[in-house]
Amino acid sequence: MTIRLISDLHLHPGAPEITEGFLHWLETRACGCDALYLLGDIFEAWIGDDLLDLAGVDPSGNADLALRVARALRRLADDGTELYLMHGNRDFLLGERFAEEAGVTLLPDPSVVAPGGKRILLMHGDSLCTLDTAYQAFRAQARDPLWQAQVLSMPLPERIALAKQLREQSGEANSNKAEAIMDVTPEEVVRVMDAQGVTTLIHGHTHRPAVHDLSVAGKAATRFVLGDWQPGQGWEIVIEEGQAPRLQHFALGG
Repeated sequence: MTIRLISDLHLHPGAPEITEGFLHWLETRACGCDALYLLGDIFEAWIGDDLLDLAGVDPSGNADLALRVARALRRLADDGTELYLMHGNRDFLLGERFAEEAGVTLLPDPSVVAPGGKRILLMHGDSLCTLDTAYQAFRAQARDPLWQAQVLSMPLPERIALAKQLREQSGEANSNKAEAIMDVTPEEVVRVMDAQGVTTLIHGHTHRPAVHDLSVAGKAATRFVLGDWQPGQGWEIVIEEGQAPRLQHFALGG
């Protein structure tokens, strides 16, 4: 049994090296694994599954990129790998149509899985950053089905403009926030792990790859944080039969 987990690729046409590196990773490192979990922010932005209809005519290149990624994931799924996708804070509008095209199963955040019988909590990680109250208010709004339906009913050009506006606002707001505010709240981590009855948590979002030891309900516990992909380097967690999760980075294309 081999399971791989990744997050925070933030794919977009302006970073072709990451896109090509990811596609190569799917064909090489991910090929043959039993399951692949994509824990959010695979795309820098997602304006709706009807983006796929614009492949070949979208001047921004986003539609062509999305279709390439969906087809590459589908090939992996067709070869026997189980694929699971969790929404991130950038691609929370990914829907069932993309899931069908890509051969992935949409996964709630949080979710508990049990490879080899050991319970592991999977999250994107943004809900753990409770000190960032402004972001948490937006997150609650963005996960509201009524708000999502309203956004998806907008014409595509308006959604594209909205996505750009939200990214700009996020970048400006984050530049003025203290580092601790944008990281997880330790007490929230312990609370969530205790509530889920787990001693292992894997998440992304913070772009701070690390392995943290902690205590949950008097038991030794571990929090694994996936890194974000950059030109030349990717991050993954690998779980193999009878072994603990292993966080590692690798050269893209290598």
